[in-house]
Amino acid sequence: MAEYGFDTLAVHAGAQPDPATGARITPIYQTSAYVFEDADQAASLFNLQVFGNIYSRIMNPTVAVMEERIAALEGGTAGLAAASGHAAQALVFHTIMEQGAEFISARQLYGGSVNQFSQSFKKYGWHVRWADCTDADSFKRAVTDKTRAIFCESIANPGGVISDLEGIARVAADAGVPFIVDNTLATPYLLRPFEWGAHIVVHSATKFLGGHGNSLAGAIVEAGTFNWEKSGNYKLLTEENASYHGIRFYETFGDFAFCVAARALSLRDLGPCLAPMNAFLVLTGMETLPLRMRRHCDNALSVAQWLEADSRVEWVNYAGLEKHKLHASMRKYCPKGAGSVFTFGLKGGYEAGVKLVNSVRIFSHLANIGDTRSLIIHPASTTHRQLSDEDRVKAGAGPEVVRLSVGIEDPKDLIADLDQAMAA
Repeated sequence: MAEYGFDTLAVHAGAQPDPATGARITPIYQTSAYVFEDADQAASLFNLQVFGNIYSRIMNPTVAVMEERIAALEGGTAGLAAASGHAAQALVFHTIMEQGAEFISARQLYGGSVNQFSQSFKKYGWHVRWADCTDADSFKRAVTDKTRAIFCESIANPGGVISDLEGIARVAADAGVPFIVDNTLATPYLLRPFEWGAHIVVHSATKFLGGHGNSLAGAIVEAGTFNWEKSGNYKLLTEENASYHGIRFYETFGDFAFCVAARALSLRDLGPCLAPMNAFLVLTGMETLPLRMRRHCDNALSVAQWLEADSRVEWVNYAGLEKHKLHASMRKYCPKGAGSVFTFGLKGGYEAGVKLVNSVRIFSHLANIGDTRSLIIHPASTTHRQLSDEDRVKAGAGPEVVRLSVGIEDPKDLIADLDQAMAA
């Protein structure tokens, strides 16, 4: 469906009326397994000679529609769904890395990703080196002969920082490693990382893709543009695989080899599959993604402009503001808007931030973003609490920082709510 516009793809990509019943909405195929036509067809499925349904840990028809839709929206060759954004990241690195290998990541990350990369991944023998998403040279300086991937968020959480995707992509190309971009905050409506040199995109579909705070989900999309064979460092993709009678994934599947390997090996063995009910909810949310993102961005800019002019606010970190240091980057990468997630600093520091989140009425104080509802959190006391004071500041989550995820309500009501909360 590549010839159709984005808004049309958001509604139709991957879906068709159910062939069995004529149902127009993709059904929830709530099943664990599928009956084979015969022994030969079953053998062909297990040998990856044909694609089809074996077991819902690996493939499910409802989930497959979601995978195809996000791949179409991102402009990729294939998609793979997972149980959460964290699960999607784990599957990507499990497919790429080996013991002792390193990857470079921007330090401006969701706090849970900082923990996953610096703590949990160490148990696999994978090691992270940190860089600055606005400074491509910092990635270049971190490259070693052990580097196997480069990672950043397109718009970084919690600060809403716009990453220098083009510059970082050049570093990845020179190093001969895949460039992985978490596109959760931007969504493909605002920014498509493949157009700037990324090779793999990941999403926490829990956020804007689903958009209603009702389901956990993750997604991976492959661009099909990385040569996995050139360096000899990605053996899971290029060497004979004992699980499938010596198949070489890159040789056999070409520009969608990564997603096939991530499904047939990493998802199969680690098991963080997406439930069909959650896929259904995300699909429903994706139909209104363009409408919601337009309203999210308009509202966020209105709120940010009001905060910028308020004397009780020390600073506002929103790239959509004309005076922001990254406004030019926002115009380059995200001309439709800077997203709806950003941070600001209250005069009064930590205590003022805590009091603010305790006083709001419309904003919901919770650890999520990308909801139709406006959300607020004080990262230093919640999402980034596990980090040291120094690491919190580096991640953009210092003691005075408050993060907003601006929803689709009336912006006047949101501003009035923040006003009364700060007065309280």
